[in-house]
Amino acid sequence: MAAEMPREPRKEVASSHRESGVERQTTAAAADQLGPQTDRLMEEVLHTENLLIALKKVTKKKKKRKAPGVDGMTVKQLPGFLRREWPAIREQLLTGTYIPTPIRRKDIPKPGKGKGTRMLGIPTVLDRFIQQAILLVLTPIFDPGFSDHSFGFRPGRSAHQAVEQARGYMAEGYEWVVDLDLEKFFDQVNHDILMSRVARKVKDKRLLKLIRRFLTAGIMDKGMVTPRERGTPQGGPLSPLLSNVMLDDLDKELEQRGHRFCRYADDCNIYVKSKAAGERVMASLTRFLEGKLRLKVNQKKSAVDRPCNRKFLGYSVTRHRYPLIPRLRPAPESIRRAKDRIREITHKGRGRNIRKVIEDLNSYTRGWMTYFRLSEVVGEFKTLDGWLRRRLRKILWQQWKTPRNRRRQLLKLGLNSDLARRAKDTGRGAWWNAASEPMNYGVSTSRLAQWGLLSLLQMHRKL
Repeated sequence: MAAEMPREPRKEVASSHRESGVERQTTAAAADQLGPQTDRLMEEVLHTENLLIALKKVTKKKKKRKAPGVDGMTVKQLPGFLRREWPAIREQLLTGTYIPTPIRRKDIPKPGKGKGTRMLGIPTVLDRFIQQAILLVLTPIFDPGFSDHSFGFRPGRSAHQAVEQARGYMAEGYEWVVDLDLEKFFDQVNHDILMSRVARKVKDKRLLKLIRRFLTAGIMDKGMVTPRERGTPQGGPLSPLLSNVMLDDLDKELEQRGHRFCRYADDCNIYVKSKAAGERVMASLTRFLEGKLRLKVNQKKSAVDRPCNRKFLGYSVTRHRYPLIPRLRPAPESIRRAKDRIREITHKGRGRNIRKVIEDLNSYTRGWMTYFRLSEVVGEFKTLDGWLRRRLRKILWQQWKTPRNRRRQLLKLGLNSDLARRAKDTGRGAWWNAASEPMNYGVSTSRLAQWGLLSLLQMHRKL
C-alpha cells in the first residue's frame, strides 16, 4: 500500500470476509508466495487488504473489548486518527522506528470467590490495530505447524472440541489425568525464549523488533509507567498467538513421548492409565517446563487424579469404571459460578419489573447453556431450574412488602382466599416463602414461562 490511510471496508470487501477463516486464506496466499522467505513480512502487514480486515476486526469488537488505552482514544475515533496520521505511522513501521505506547493496567477478579485478580494489559486502539494486522499475517505462518491437540485461540478450533477429545481418551481407558497448571503463565513468559521461537519462522528483523517492543512496552498504573521484562499480558490481539508459539514446544514434547493430551491455552491435561504413570509424567514435565521454557508449574493447583475429581474447561465427568463411558457434566465450580451470576442479576431485580429481570436472566442462561450443551447429565439443569424459579419468587415476595399486599397479589394470581390469607401470615423470611405452596401455585412454572423465562432443561434438549 502506498502512503494512503486505511479506510473503512466497503460493503463488498466486508461481505467477502464474513466466513470464518477467509482472512487466513487471503494472508495464506501471500505467505505461500513468500514461501520460506519471511524477511519482507512487514510489507504484508501493511498491505491495504490486510489493514482493512484488521481495522474492521478492531472496530467491530464486543463492547467490553473496546476500552481505551492510556491515550484515551476510542475505537470510534481510530478511523479519523488514521486518516490524519497513517502516512507517518506507516513510515515508522517500515523503517523499524515505531515505538508502542505503554499499556493500561486493569485488574479483574478471577472467577470464584477469594481467588484474587488477573491483570489485563489494555493497549491503545492504534497498537491494537497494528497487532491485529500482524496477527493476520502470522497466523497462517504458525498455525499449520501447531499440534492437533492444541485448541485454544486457533481458527476453526474450540473448547468443545478439546472437551470431546478428552472424553474420547477417557472412554479408551485412560482413567487418570495429569492436570497441569502453569503459575501466572501470561505474566511469566520469558521474552528471549519466546522471541527465539518466533524467529524460527519470521526473518523480517523489523517485525521481530516490533513484536519485542510490544512485549516490553511498559505498564501504566496510577500514572506511573513500570518497565516489563517478562510476560505477554492478556488484552492485546497478539498475546494468544504468542502463547501458542511459546507452548508449542510442550506440545511437540508430549507428541514425541506418545501421550494422549489436550491443551487449551495454558490449560493442559494429559491422560494416562495409572496413577504411577501420571506421577512420572508430572515430574518429567515439570523439569521440562522449568528447565527449557522457564515456566513454573503451580504445584498447589496441579494434580494427578481421576478425571471426575478435576475440571477441564468448565466440564467434569461422572464417576465411572472402565469400560463404562464417562458422561460429561458441568463441573461443580461452574455451577457455583452460574449461581453467583444469577444472584447478581436477581439481586438487582428488587424494584424492577419481573419481566425485565427474566429478560436479563435469559440473556445469561442462554449463553451458559450454549457452552454446556455437551453435558450428558441433565440433573444439574433441572435442579438449577428450580433454584432459579425460587429466586424469582423471592423477588416478588420482597416486592409485595406488606402482608396485605401479598394477599392481594396472590389472589390476583388465582389463589383461593383461604390459601392467600394463610400465606401472608407465615412470619417466615422471603427465601422460605419463595418455596412455599402458595407461591409455587401462584407463581407457577407455567406462569413464569408465560412471562418469558427460559428453562435450562428445555434449552438443553433443543441444543
